[in-house]
Amino acid sequence: QVQLVESGGGLVQTGGSLRLSCSVSGMIFSRRSINWHRQAPGHQRELVATISPGGATTYVDSVKGRFTVSRDYAKNTVYLQMNNVKVEDTAVYYCHLPQIGAWGQGTQVTVSS
Repeated sequence: QVQLVESGGGLVQTGGSLRLSCSVSGMIFSRRSINWHRQAPGHQRELVATISPGGATTYVDSVKGRFTVSRDYAKNTVYLQMNNVKVEDTAVYYCHLPQIGAWGQGTQVTVSS
């Protein structure tokens, strides 16, 4: 059974940093692309970042230059480093395995002004 567990969310001030983690179990981690999504209150869930099995990354324009997605194959974990955060980054952040449709439970990020 595939499980994704996010952690690392919390309250941070504008301009600060957070690192989110997504621990993956129950599958061959190295063969799958993994996405980070977020959903703010009253908004649709949006794709924030993607990392391929080989480590290639893509980002939504609003986070380019501020967020970095990475993966640790030994730990079966994907990270989302969030720097210079803005109030509009406030959301629940989810990791997602698109090929099998698996989602984590989400972790709340709140950015205060």
